[in-house]
Formats: sequence, structure tokens, C-alpha cells
Amino acid sequence: MTETDISSEQLASQLQGTLVRPQDPGYDEARALYNAMHDKRPALIVRAAGVEDVVAAVNFGREQGLDIAIRGGGHNGAGLASVDDGLVIDLSRMNGVEVDAANRTVVIEGGALFADVDAATNEHGLATPGGIISSTGAGGLMLGGGIGHLSRKAGLSIDNILGAEVVLADGRVVNADETENPDLYWAIRGGGGNFGVVTKIRARLHPIDTVVAGPMFWSLDDAADLLKWYRDFILEAPEELGGFFAFLSVPPAPPFPEELHLQKVAAVVWCWTGPADQADEALAEARSQPGLLLDGVQPMPLPALQSAFDPIFPAGEQWYWRADFVEEIPDEAVEKHVEYAAQLPSWQSTMHLYPIDGAAHRVGPTDTPWGYRNANWGQVIVGVDPDPANAQTISDWAIAYHEALHPFAAGGAYVNMMMDEGQERVKASYGRNYDRLAKIKAEYDPGNVFHVNQNIQPAS
Repeated sequence: MTETDISSEQLASQLQGTLVRPQDPGYDEARALYNAMHDKRPALIVRAAGVEDVVAAVNFGREQGLDIAIRGGGHNGAGLASVDDGLVIDLSRMNGVEVDAANRTVVIEGGALFADVDAATNEHGLATPGGIISSTGAGGLMLGGGIGHLSRKAGLSIDNILGAEVVLADGRVVNADETENPDLYWAIRGGGGNFGVVTKIRARLHPIDTVVAGPMFWSLDDAADLLKWYRDFILEAPEELGGFFAFLSVPPAPPFPEELHLQKVAAVVWCWTGPADQADEALAEARSQPGLLLDGVQPMPLPALQSAFDPIFPAGEQWYWRADFVEEIPDEAVEKHVEYAAQLPSWQSTMHLYPIDGAAHRVGPTDTPWGYRNANWGQVIVGVDPDPANAQTISDWAIAYHEALHPFAAGGAYVNMMMDEGQERVKASYGRNYDRLAKIKAEYDPGNVFHVNQNIQPAS
């Protein structure tokens, strides 16, 4: 038995959860990531059963000099939920969600998926802002920012984080909120997993239950005029109306009409959180836009909308992401968008423009690490395909599309929608807030133990 084997046996003996090694059955399943473009082989995977397991794993990894990756839902586009030859701390078994309906708060464990959060909170007619795919890990999504259907009405996920339990690089377990470790509380609301392993998040809930929501599809022939209309309409619309613009191919399955299957279209996916009897008025102008092919807007529980994209994007596909913040969409940008929309390289490839005005604009640019409060949209371009042979094709399209639109962007990017794009892109994502983040990083993780992420390097 080697020294490493003896050490890992000692770690295993400290755990209430399980330790998975390369020779163990189930290793390949345990190491698989949502984005199959990444095929990483960690030396050890700790499937933590509780915070004590996380402490033991952090201490072991630090003492052994192993690279440590934190895995919540495993969706990270850049594959940063795992690491070759290092230690993965897998939080997926720590997936509890506790709702305090009277105080409109929820405590979410670090391994919960947004499906878990939505199911628990919707029972009480409440919701906290999340993304648009419910199989996403809540922790990773929320700590990186959190853009989704409710951004205009209820703000970003980080705007709703009230506190957190964090395992630090030295193995201490601390709380972070407005009164306890307030600098750490500031940093985790956008700084991702740079400062420790977040084992619990306490978040604000909003009285949002049934929504009037769904997609509208328009002919690609009318896409330029539609985008020009949308860019003005959404910013003037009531904050109860969310609606992200997309270029996509109609999924080849029910409930979509067979004659539209695989047709490239312009789309808006709407979400009205106001009184149901006012939804038609809010969407009347949208319905009058030329080229409307399908109107799928209907009342539904919010979790139904939150999970609508799940079957379109199962785990194990090839993904390539590019993202930007956008303040305005000039006519020249519209032309470029339409040009690349016509070239969608696979039926799952898409472009989304998520509106992040409204409530998200009422938080100041230094109130959280998310510095782009002037941006009106988060733009993401993703190439997606099940076949590894097409990985280069979808990547080339996403990169070319992004490079054509980047001159019109506000700079920076959304850390949850980045590949491994280098330190300058990380710095640009945080803008003026990066230096403060680096100082806090130096206080809580001076050795950069937590560096398998969109890394904020400790100030020297």
C-alpha cells in the first residue's frame, strides 16, 4: 500500500459519506460532468454527507497539496467542478431545502439542485430567483450571480442571498451575513467558490407561484425587425414581465407542432408574474409582431417553466459557451445576430439575451461583486451537440458569433457562462470590484487553496 493509499484510507475513515477512487466501481459515473467536453480524472472524490465531511476533505486536500474542486450540480461550463489528479468535494448528497414561509426565507444546502429548491418553495407559493434549467446546482448558480426568468421582478440570485455557511481553506466553519464576516458575505455574492466551500445559503423568497409563461416563435425572416422591437419593448415593460430573446431550432418533439420541428426561429420566452388577468394586456404587443409562428404562453406553476428546458439539454452533451454583458443593441449588432442565427450549427445550439434591468438595476455597482449593473442584458452563445465529433464545429461557431458581437458589448462577462478563458477575462468580469475581491481572498484563502474556479487571485 502506497503512502497515498494509506492517507486516503485515513480520510475515508473520517467520513460519514463515501470516498470514490479510480479503482472503485462507480468512479466513471461519479466523475462524469454535465458538459461532456470535459473528461477529467480526479484522484479522489469525496461524496460528502455533511459539513464535517467537507471540513475533513478540505483539510486533507490542503495538507496533501492536492488541487481541490467543488462540485454542486456539476453544470459548470468550463468543467471547473472537477480536476485531473486532484480532489473533488461532491456536495450532491447535501441537498436539503428548508423553507420558512412565515419569514419568506429558505435555507439551501450546497448540493441542492434548483429543481429541489423550486419544488420546496413552490409548495408555499414562494420562489427565489434561479436560472432556466432546473438540473443546475443552486449553489454554483447563485454564488456566481444568478440570471433567470425572475431577474427583472426579483433581482439576481445574489441580490437575494441573506447569508451563508462557509468552510474556509483552514477548515474553519463560519457564517457570513451582514453582521458576521460582512466582507466575506459581500464577496460570495458574485465571487463564486473562491472563498470557501459554501455548504448552506439562506435566501429571500418572493410570493411568486403560478405564472403566465412560455415561448413565442417567429420566422427567422422577421428576426431583425423582431429584435429591434424587443430591445425597446422589454426595457419599458412592467417589471412583472420577464422575457429573454433567443435564436433556436424548434425541438423535434411534442408539444411543438411537427411542421415546425427543427426550424430555425427567433423566440422570446416570456414569464409574467403579475395578476393572471393582466397577462394578455402585457403581451398584446408581442402577439401583434409580424411572423408569429407559435404562441405557447399559458398559466403554469413556476417550477414547470423552470424545468421546461431540462429535456432539451440532458447531461452528457458537448457544450461550448461564450458570454457578454450588453447595454444596448444597435442596428449593426442586430444584423450580426441574424447572420449567425442562420448558421446555428446544431438544433440544440442557441443564443439567449436575458434582460437584467428592473430590480437588478436597483442594486449599486459596488454593493456586490457584480459590477455591471448598467447592463440591460446578459448575452450567452452556446454551441451544443451530443456528438464529440462535432465539438470543434459548435465551438468555432460560438467563438465567431461572440467575436462578431463583442465590439457591441459592455465588456466583462458572466462567470457562470464562461469557459476557461484566462485571468484577464475573469478580471474584466468583476471590473472595479476585482481588487476588493483579491484583498478579501488574501484574508480568507491566502494560499489560493480554492483555485479550481474562475479564479480571483489573492492580493499580494
